Amino acid sequence: MNYPIDKIRGDFPILSRSVNGRPLVYFDNGATTHTPEPVVRAMDEVYADYNSNIHRGVHTLSNICTEAFEAAREKVRAFINAGSLHEVIFTRGTTESINLVANAFGEAFIQEGDEVVVSGLEHHSNIVPWQLLQSRKGIVLKVIPVMDDGTLNMDAFYGLLSEKTRLVAVAHISNVLGTINPIQEIIKASHERDIPVLIDGAQAIQHTPVDVQALDCDFYAFSGHKLYGPTGIGVLYGKEKWLSAMPPWQGGGEMIQNVSFEKTTFNELPYKFEAGTPDFVGAIGLGAAIDYVSDIGLKHIANYEQELFNYAFSRLSDLGKITFYGTAPQRTSLISFLLDGIHPFDAGTLLDKMGIAVRTGHHCAQPLMKRFGIPGTIRASFGMYNTTHEVDALVAGLVKVRQLFG
Repeated sequence: MNYPIDKIRGDFPILSRSVNGRPLVYFDNGATTHTPEPVVRAMDEVYADYNSNIHRGVHTLSNICTEAFEAAREKVRAFINAGSLHEVIFTRGTTESINLVANAFGEAFIQEGDEVVVSGLEHHSNIVPWQLLQSRKGIVLKVIPVMDDGTLNMDAFYGLLSEKTRLVAVAHISNVLGTINPIQEIIKASHERDIPVLIDGAQAIQHTPVDVQALDCDFYAFSGHKLYGPTGIGVLYGKEKWLSAMPPWQGGGEMIQNVSFEKTTFNELPYKFEAGTPDFVGAIGLGAAIDYVSDIGLKHIANYEQELFNYAFSRLSDLGKITFYGTAPQRTSLISFLLDGIHPFDAGTLLDKMGIAVRTGHHCAQPLMKRFGIPGTIRASFGMYNTTHEVDALVAGLVKVRQLFG
C-alpha cells in the first residue's frame, strides 16, 4: 500500500495555515493531535441532527443519540480487542482513567503498607494519583529505575515485586523519551505473582496496534485527543473481574440502579463508572476517529511514522553538538534533545517565529528530568500527517537558532 499522505494532510485544514507568516510545521503531537474533517463532521452532525441526553429518554432523538454513543463504545472495544463492552469505560481522558483506578481499585484492594510500583519515566498523571493514595492510606510507592539510554532497569523491577505489591502501573511508551517499554514482560512477571497491571497508553494508542487480551493487562488507559479525536474524552479498559469488584468512584445519575435515603444500589457495568451525563458527542467523535485511523490502517501508520522517525533522528544527528535523551533500541514517535549551550525555551520560542511548533520543558515528567539532571528538553513528536519536508524545515530552523545565538 502506498501511504496516502497527500489525502491525509488534506483532511486536516489546520495543516495548511500559516503561523507568524510561515507554513505551519506541527511537531507537538505528543501533547495533542489534530482532528480530521470527518471527525468534526461526525460531532457537528450530533448537534445539528439528533442532540439529546442519552439512555434515560424514550423519545426518538434520545434513542438515536444513545445508539450512536453505544456504537462508539463498540468501536473502542473492537479497536483494542476488549472481551466485552462492559470492560470499556468512557472517561475524560488518560488522567481521569488512572485516577479512577487509584481511587476505586485503591479503595477496594490496597491497604496501609501495601505497595504500588511505577517507573521513573512516568507522566505526572501516573505518579500523583498514587501519591494521593499514599497520603490517604499510607501505601508505599516504589519506582523502577531508568537506565542512561532511557530503558527501564528490569533487573531492579523484578527486585521491587514483593508479597505486598498490589499493582504495577507503567507507561506503554514514554512521553519524553519515546521508549517502548517491555510491557508484555512486565505483565507476565507481575501476573506470575498475581499482581494486576495498569498500562498508560496515552502515547501508544495512536502509534501501534493495541490488543488488551493479547497483552493480558488488567487496565489500559488512553485519551481521544491523542488519537486524532476530540478533547475531553478518554477510555479506561478494565478486566470485568476487577471492575465488578471495585466500588464506584463518583456518584450521581446513570451510575445508580435504585436510590433511597436509606440505601442506594449501583448500576451494572460499564455505567457504574459513568456518573452523570457523559460526553456523548466526544465519544461519538472518538468513534469517528477510530474509523478514520482504521480505514488507513494502524500498521501502515506505524510503518510510515517509524520511517519518519528514523529520517528525523538521522537528520538531527547530522547537526552535531546535540544531546539526545532516550536512545533505547525500541523507541518511536518522538525525539527529545538539547542543543549544546541553548536553553530549550529559547530554542522553542525562536522556532515558533519560523512557524515550527515543538514542545519544550519538563513534559509533565519532572522526576525524569531530575534523573538526567536537566530542566527540560526540546521534544519533536510525530503524527501520521507529518512529512520529511517538515523534518527538513525543523533542521533548518535549528541551524538558524544556532546562528542567532552565535
